[in-house]
Amino acid sequence: MTLVDDVAGASGSEALAQRLLRSTARQSYDPEVDLDWSAPPVPGLWWMQPERMSLYGTPMWRRLSEEQRITLSKHEAASIASVGIWFEIVLMQILLRDVYGADPRSARTQFALTEVGDETRHTVMFGRAIATMGVPAYGPRPTPRRLAKLGPLTLRGASAYAAILIGEEPVDRWQREAMRDERIQPLTRMVARIHVTEEARHVTFARDELEKAVRGLSRAKLRWHQAMTAQVAYVTMRSLVHPDVYAAVGLDPAEARRQALGNESYRETIAWMGEKVMPVLQAHGMVAERDHRVWRGSLLLR
Repeated sequence: MTLVDDVAGASGSEALAQRLLRSTARQSYDPEVDLDWSAPPVPGLWWMQPERMSLYGTPMWRRLSEEQRITLSKHEAASIASVGIWFEIVLMQILLRDVYGADPRSARTQFALTEVGDETRHTVMFGRAIATMGVPAYGPRPTPRRLAKLGPLTLRGASAYAAILIGEEPVDRWQREAMRDERIQPLTRMVARIHVTEEARHVTFARDELEKAVRGLSRAKLRWHQAMTAQVAYVTMRSLVHPDVYAAVGLDPAEARRQALGNESYRETIAWMGEKVMPVLQAHGMVAERDHRVWRGSLLLR
C-alpha cells in the first residue's frame, strides 16, 4: 500500500489533499525571513517550559540554581529539536519512497511532495535554531540512530503513518503550549509557531492515511504493524532528552537520566503530550494489549 495507490476512497482523499494544498498556499512560512535570527536572547527567559523539563521537581533539580535550570532548558530544547531533525528526515524518506512512481497529477502525490518541502524547511529551521543557541545538536542516542537507518525501509502502510503521528503529535502539543508562554525566549516560541501551523496539515493527512491503511489488514499483518508502532513509540519518546544534556550543568548523565525516567512530573508530561494521538492509534487498532509493556516504557501510556 502506498500514499497514492489506494483506490478505495480515492475521491475523498483527493478532496482532502486539494484542501490541504490550498491551506498550504494560504499559510506557510519561510524561516529565513520570518524569524529574527540576529536578535539576542532575552536575559532571564527560559528556552522551554520549566514544568515540562525532565528533571523538574527531582532532588537534582532542587540543587540547581535558577541560572543552571535556564541553561539546562536550552540544552533540553536543543535535544528535542535535534531529535525532531532525525525524525523529519526519516519521515521524508518514507514519503518519498511511497510516492516514487506515483501519478504526479494526483493531489495526494502533490501534497505528499509539498509535505517533504515543508519538512526540509523545518529541519533547516531546527538546525539553525540549535546553532543560534550555541549548543550541541545532540540527536538520538546510538541505538535509535541505528534503528533510523532501518525505519524508512521497514515502516510502511499503517505503521508508517502511525509512526508519523507519534513523531509529530506529541511534540505538536508541547509546542502549542510553549508558543503561548511568555516566560520562553522569542526564538523558541516563533519556531514552535511555525512548526505547529504547518504540521497541523501533516497530521490531518497522516490520520487520513492511517484510517485507509488499516482497512482489510489480516490479523497477522495488523499484528506486525502494532508491534512496529509500539517500538517506534518507545524509541521516539525515550530519545527526546539525550543524557549528555545534563553534563552541561555539571550533573552526572547516568544518574540524571535515572531520576528523569523515574520522575512522576516528567512521566505525566509525556503522557500529556500523547493525549491526542493515543486515542487515534487505539481507535484504529494500533495499540495491542500484548505490547502494553513497550507502550508503558514509552511513557505515552500509563
